[in-house]
Amino acid sequence: MKSYKKTISDKKALVLKTVGEIIKEQRQAKNKGILLHAYEYDIPSSSLSLIEKGKRDIQLTTLWKIANSFDMTLGEFISLVEKNLPKDFQIIEDK
Repeated sequence: MKSYKKTISDKKALVLKTVGEIIKEQRQAKNKGILLHAYEYDIPSSSLSLIEKGKRDIQLTTLWKIANSFDMTLGEFISLVEKNLPKDFQIIEDK
């Protein structure tokens, strides 16, 4: 059971890292510092910083707000995340 939990934990970490990298890339493409971007879109800068580092799991509403701040729909943002994960990536493997 431990190896199964570790695998899920590793996969979750990969998803969080990927989400964070995309957010950072999109923010930098808009030439915005983390403090200004967080302020303009009413996101705590400490939360945004941890999300970008892949150290905080993001709430759906916050992710939606962040996607919109990049002029993306939530679906477009999720598609970008899926594109940046390994092919056929799944959090939970079929048994």
